Amino acid sequence: MIEAAADITEDAFLGGQLLLKQKRSGHRAGHDAILLAAATQAQAGGRVVDLGAGIGTAGLALARRVAGIRLSMVEIDPELAELARANAEANAIAAEAIVLDVTADAQAFAAHGLVPDSVDVVLANPPFNDPARHRGSPDQSRHTAHVATGETLHAWVHAARRILRSNGVLTLIWRADGIAEVLAALSRGFGSLVVLPVHGEAGRPAIRVLVRAVKGGRAPTRLLPGLMLNEESIVPKKEVRDILEGRAVLPLAEP
Repeated sequence: MIEAAADITEDAFLGGQLLLKQKRSGHRAGHDAILLAAATQAQAGGRVVDLGAGIGTAGLALARRVAGIRLSMVEIDPELAELARANAEANAIAAEAIVLDVTADAQAFAAHGLVPDSVDVVLANPPFNDPARHRGSPDQSRHTAHVATGETLHAWVHAARRILRSNGVLTLIWRADGIAEVLAALSRGFGSLVVLPVHGEAGRPAIRVLVRAVKGGRAPTRLLPGLMLNEESIVPKKEVRDILEGRAVLPLAEP
């Protein structure tokens, strides 16, 4: 059941092309989800699964850009899943919201129609903060959305690998200093990796990596030039504004 209206805000994404309701407290949708959508390649008619969808930001942003995808939004929190379902309906986007733990077994996924080798595209924004260095929020939904365990990434990649068809594509976002974890998790069953570092400011270390991986892919890994989010004045660059407002995509989404 969705919380009372006073506890919900409605926020504009993609320059107003997408209006999403979300809880005033707890995890709030932001740039990571929009960058993930902008890094994901999809085609009309393709089956797309957004793992850890929250209120549906990444999956719905992708569906707004690529009309006709068959979108399933998987979310462990029933309240967030209901918001995702309501947001899809309010934006006239055909999508289903599934209450499911991403780490659940194949039988649980199949019960929701997500059988092995059945999906064309998976996009994922797993919890990625290191609990050893990140003080978890007392808000349980925020903590669940942000803080990883030692097995989080491997479990999410395993779930994606299981449901993807051969040559299906996984796109995920992770913290940049965890790139070794990403490469290790993708070493089984995935190849043809394309990695895009994301920097908050020029001259500073990357803060995120966006990674595209192909199930069964064999092409060499490619490291793209980094994306700089802000100018020196801390104003978002025009290139980034175009991406965040839905007028452009990232290189990972290009054919």
